[in-house]
Amino acid sequence: MALDPSEFPVQAAPFEQPLTNFASRVKGGQARVVAIGSSTTAGEGGIAPYPQRLLAALRIKFPNVAIEVINRGVGGEDAPLELKRFEHDVFDLNPDLVIWQVGTNSVWQADGPSFADTTKAIRDGVDQLLGAERIDVILMDLQYVPAVLTPAKRKKADAMVEAISQIAHDKGVNVFRRFALMKGWHEVAKISFDRLVDPGDDSRLHASDWTTDKMTWQLADVIATATDKPPHGT
Repeated sequence: MALDPSEFPVQAAPFEQPLTNFASRVKGGQARVVAIGSSTTAGEGGIAPYPQRLLAALRIKFPNVAIEVINRGVGGEDAPLELKRFEHDVFDLNPDLVIWQVGTNSVWQADGPSFADTTKAIRDGVDQLLGAERIDVILMDLQYVPAVLTPAKRKKADAMVEAISQIAHDKGVNVFRRFALMKGWHEVAKISFDRLVDPGDDSRLHASDWTTDKMTWQLADVIATATDKPPHGT
């Protein structure tokens, strides 16, 4: 990746929780990540999706570790449908770390799942993941893009971001705060939406190649920091 995060004016918030399961597997020389979510995860418009880039970034961070990143994204889905895929697309793969990118389609789609159904599914899904007692969890919240910032959607977008944050706090898991990160890029670093959003996407929903690249670099950085973070109580 072209730009070291230390050179970039707005950084992703560090994770609050150590990635103890992932760290243990990294020390053992191999680790598996499963990325589940919608189009950000699956890929859209010919732009290489973040899981593909994350694999390359983590192999740089952990050069002596056999790391896998398995992409289980399905465009257009949100938490209720993704939760139904957990058994086959998550648990059957025996991951050490799950990154669940969630919440956007509930806000953006006119006929998407309700706020209540989405947040309940996120809670239930995190409970299932933690119940395995061998999986670290990262929730990835919404992208900060014009499609979810319209007058009709902005309040719901803010509420979904807050709900994801609260669920993570209550369950003791991490959030990759993409919404805040991209908002900082736009408002502090003065990066235009024309650069943040895929220029071929008339809906103004999907991230550009530039955004995906920079986001993945910062995600890899906070994962690496949390992997080196000692467990609570030590």
